[in-house]
Amino acid sequence: MAISAQEVKALREKTGAGMMDCKKALIETGGDAEKAVDFLRKKGLSKARDKAGRDTKEGVIHSYIHPGSRVGVLVEVNCETDFVAKTDDFQNLVKDIGMHIAAAAPRWVRSEEVPSEVVGKEAEIFRAQMVDSGKPDNVIDKIVEGKLKKFYSENCLMEQGFVKDPDKTVQLLVEEVIARLGENIQIARFVRFGLGEG
Repeated sequence: MAISAQEVKALREKTGAGMMDCKKALIETGGDAEKAVDFLRKKGLSKARDKAGRDTKEGVIHSYIHPGSRVGVLVEVNCETDFVAKTDDFQNLVKDIGMHIAAAAPRWVRSEEVPSEVVGKEAEIFRAQMVDSGKPDNVIDKIVEGKLKKFYSENCLMEQGFVKDPDKTVQLLVEEVIARLGENIQIARFVRFGLGEG
């Protein structure tokens, strides 16, 4: 099947992927532009996961002040090179993350950072809620596990639904940018300030 240069160019503009990757995606999907986008996303996300172990010593510290000046955020986002840190794609990601933190008020970056005593206390509360349910222990264990997963998705930045697109987690948002830029990106830390909060 012949793929025109215009089709490749349109897909490149839509996804930011390389010309050859766009052409290959269109060939693989029989010229279907929507399927080609999905093809590139899947390929890019697997590449993004391959880059996860690489060092990230560059990046930026970004400050976000929400309109009305009642909520502010400082966030450190790292990447591999200074060159990528200066790209619009990276800068826009950092701004989006700052805005998301202001809106969603996560407590930790990742679920692994939640202190074990907090996890234990939450599990204990969830289990106590089920004590009079009459359900068997193995069912209660599954319910507690599900409630802990929801707790993480509400309190851990990387597992939260992105405020601009709740169907996508912040983790997926970051992986999409990694796929486009070809470098590992990590959210190192953040602090959220709310006016009047101790």
